[in-house]
Amino acid sequence: MKFFVKFFGYLFGIGTVMFLIVAAGVWMYLSEMGKDLPDYTALKNYEPPVMTRVHAADGQLMAEYARERRLFLPIQAVPDVLKQAYISAEDKNFYDHLGIDPEGIARAVLAFVQNYGSGRRPQGASTITQQVAKNFLLTNELSIERKIKEAVLALRIEQTFTKPEILELYLNEIYLGLGAYGVAAAALVYFDKSVHELTVAEAAYLAALPKAPNNYHPFKHTDAAIARRNWVIDRMVENGYVDVETGEKAKATPLEVTPRTRGSHLFASEYFSEEVRRTLADMYGEDRLYEGGLSVRSTLDPEMQELARKSLMDGLIEFDRRRGGWRGPVEKIELGSGDWGAPLAEVEGLGDVPEWTLAVVLSVEGGEAEIGLQPERLVSGALSTERKRGVIPFDAMKWARVKGRSPSSPADVLAPGDVVYVAKQEGPAASYYELMQVPKVSGALVALDPYTGRVLAMSGGFSFAESEFNRATQAYRQPGSSFKPFIYAAALDNGYTPSSVVLDAPLEISQGPGLATWRPQNYGGKFYGPSTLRTGIELSRNVMTVRLAQDMGMPLVAEYAKRFGIYDNMLPVLSMSLGAGETTVLRLTTAYATIANGGRKLDPTLIDRIQDRYGKTIFKHDQRICDACVAETWDGQPEPELEDNREQVLDPMTAYQITSMMEGVVQRGTATKVQAVGRPVAGKTGTTNDEKDAWFVGFTPNLAVGVFVGYDTPKPMGRGATGGQVAAPIFTEFMKQALADEPPVEFRVPEGLQLIPINRRTGLRASAGAPGTILESFKPGTAPPDEYSIIGFQDEIGIPRDVSPDAGRAVLTGTGGLY
Repeated sequence: MKFFVKFFGYLFGIGTVMFLIVAAGVWMYLSEMGKDLPDYTALKNYEPPVMTRVHAADGQLMAEYARERRLFLPIQAVPDVLKQAYISAEDKNFYDHLGIDPEGIARAVLAFVQNYGSGRRPQGASTITQQVAKNFLLTNELSIERKIKEAVLALRIEQTFTKPEILELYLNEIYLGLGAYGVAAAALVYFDKSVHELTVAEAAYLAALPKAPNNYHPFKHTDAAIARRNWVIDRMVENGYVDVETGEKAKATPLEVTPRTRGSHLFASEYFSEEVRRTLADMYGEDRLYEGGLSVRSTLDPEMQELARKSLMDGLIEFDRRRGGWRGPVEKIELGSGDWGAPLAEVEGLGDVPEWTLAVVLSVEGGEAEIGLQPERLVSGALSTERKRGVIPFDAMKWARVKGRSPSSPADVLAPGDVVYVAKQEGPAASYYELMQVPKVSGALVALDPYTGRVLAMSGGFSFAESEFNRATQAYRQPGSSFKPFIYAAALDNGYTPSSVVLDAPLEISQGPGLATWRPQNYGGKFYGPSTLRTGIELSRNVMTVRLAQDMGMPLVAEYAKRFGIYDNMLPVLSMSLGAGETTVLRLTTAYATIANGGRKLDPTLIDRIQDRYGKTIFKHDQRICDACVAETWDGQPEPELEDNREQVLDPMTAYQITSMMEGVVQRGTATKVQAVGRPVAGKTGTTNDEKDAWFVGFTPNLAVGVFVGYDTPKPMGRGATGGQVAAPIFTEFMKQALADEPPVEFRVPEGLQLIPINRRTGLRASAGAPGTILESFKPGTAPPDEYSIIGFQDEIGIPRDVSPDAGRAVLTGTGGLY
C-alpha cells in the first residue's frame, strides 16, 4: 500500500513539476509574444474612415463620398434587435465571457478533429472581442500564433473596455459586402433604411453577413442567404430575444434587398454635387473628403434645380431641332429572328435623362415606325423578360431634317435596326413615342440669391452622364455684349448720367505698327448717330460702347471688371470692352447679382455649412456680424441687426441706374422676349462674333440667373443665333416657373435719387406725358440738359452741351467724333 502511495506521490510530484515547467514556458512564450503585440489602448482614439454626406438646402441627401462606405453609429443609437441579432450569430456568451469563450473553443477543437484531413476551413471560435482584436490590430493570417495573439489581445481589451464599447467598435468596423462597412452603412446599402427601421428579418440578414458576405449575396446566392438569415433568427429565438411566432413570421418573409445607388441621390443634382465635391477636395484634401465623415449642407434648392435642368434641356433641344437636323441613330443592331431585347440592353443610354428611353426600330411601314423599347434591369441586375413595343408616328419625327431637307416619310429618317432615343407622349386616342436626339450644342444655367451669393441651382450641360464637364464653372467663354453693363456702370460711377450722349458713328482705331486698323461695327452693320447711354445699352450699340470705354480709359474699365470678379486681370485694350475676354457663367451671374443687391460684393457659394464627424461647424459661408444674436432669454428686446461687412464695389445709386437701364433692355431693347416673365426684370443679352456664344444674364429683386449657349468647341451657331433669340427664352422659361408662386416685386429706388422725365431718344428734359418720355434716374447734383448746343466742327449734329458733369471733354477729332 505504501508503495502505491509513494508511486502516485512521485507521479503527482513529477506532474506538478512538469506542469510548472510548461506553465513557465507558456508564460515566457506569451510574455515574449506580448512584447510584439500592437497597442490595444489606441482603440480609445478609434476614428474609422467615415463617408462624407452632402445635403440639399432642405435636408435631402444629395451625394455620399467614401472609399469605405461607413457611417459611425454610437452604441446607444444601435437598436436592440440589431445587437441581439449579431450576438446570436457571432457570440451568444458575449456578455458573460472575459474575452475568449472556452465552450466555443472546445466546440471548434472537436470540429477540427472530426474534419482533419478533409480540406475544410477550420471552424471559427472567435468571440466578438477576438474579432475586434483581429480586425483592428492583427491580420487575417490563418495560424496558431495569430490565434494566440488574438486571444491575448482579447483578454487585455476586456480589461480596458466595457462590453458596450467593444460592441460599438465591432458593429462599426465589420465589412458586410456591397462596399458597406458597419451596420449603419449596411442598412442603407442593402435596404435603403436607417438601422431604426430594420425588421427582425432584415437585422438577421445583416447579422448573417460577417462570416462571408459574398457567400450570402442576396442575388447571386439567394437560397444560401435566406438559409443563413433563418439560422440567425432561430438563434435569436433560442436565446430568448424574439418569441417563436415572431421568429417564424420573420423566416417566412422574402429577402427583399433594394441596393442603394452610389454618387448622386437627388434627381438633376449631378453637376451641382460634383462641383461641391471638387470644392471640398480643394478645401480639405482627398483624404478628408473620402474618410473624414464631413456633413455638408449645400445651398441647392431641389425644386429650382429641376426647373433649371428642364429649362436648359428644352432650350438646347429646340435649338438643335431648328438648326441641327437629324444626325442618325445612336447605334445599329442586327435584328435577325432572335431576341432584339438582349443586344438592345447592351447599348448604354443616358441614365440621368429618365424622360427618354432607348428603342430599336423593328419596322418602318406606312406613316409610322414600330419600335421595341430597351428592357429594364431588375434589382438583381438581371434583364427583364418583358418586351415592350410602341410606335413613332410620322408627325413625331418631322423635325428630323436629313441633309437640310424635311422628310417626306418615316423611311427617310429611320430603318430597321436603328437604335434611337424616344420619349413617350400622350395622344388624344393613345400614347405614342417621339423621336429624340441629344443636342450637339451645349450650355449652362446658374441661379443664385443676389443678397447672399447662395447658388440655388446649377445646370452645367444637357446631361452629366454624357459629359461631366461643367459649362457653368469650367467653361471660359467670351461674354460679348453681356459685359457692357459694367462699362456703363463704370461710366455712371464716374460722372456720366443715363441721358449722356455718345456718338454712334464709324470709328477707326489704330492697333499699332504692322497691325490692321480696327473698325468696330454694330450688329447689323448700321450706325445711328448721337444716342443716350440708355439707348446704347438697350439696343446693345457696340461703337458707342467702344467710344465710352475710350473716353474713360480702359484701365478704369479693367478695375471695375476685377471689382465685380468677372476677370482677374483684364487686358486694358479696347476690344475687351465688347466682351472679348473669357469668363464663366457663375462669375458673370455673380457680377450681375452684385448690381441687383445694390453694389455689395458677393462671394458665390454652393455650401452653407460644413460640420466634422463630431458635429462641430468648421465652415460657414455667412460671415455677417451679429453681436446680439446670442441671447439666453428674450425680454421683449428688438430683433438683432446684422452688420453687413461686405465691400461696397458700386455706388447703390449707380446700381439702380444701371438696373433701370437694363430693365429697358427687356422692355424696349434686345430682350423683349423676356417680358413674358410678367414681372420687373433687368438683364442684358450677349452675342459674340459669328454667333459663337449666346448669353442672357438678368435678375429680379430676389433672383439672379445667367444662361449661356454654345458649342463646346466654339463655332458659329448660325445667323440670328443671338442671346436674345437663343439664351433669353431659356431664361424666360426658368423665371416664369421659378417665381410662379411669388408676387411681382419692383426694384427699390435708393433714397435721394431723383426721377426726372426726359425724352428717351435725345436725353433732353421733357414734360411728363409727352410722347417718347420716360422717367430717368439722376443722382443729386446731376440733371438732364435742357437744350442742344453746337460743339466744335459737329455743328450739323445736335448734341447736349455737356455729356456729363465730369465728362465735358468728350470730343474726338479725326476718325472719332463727339461721344
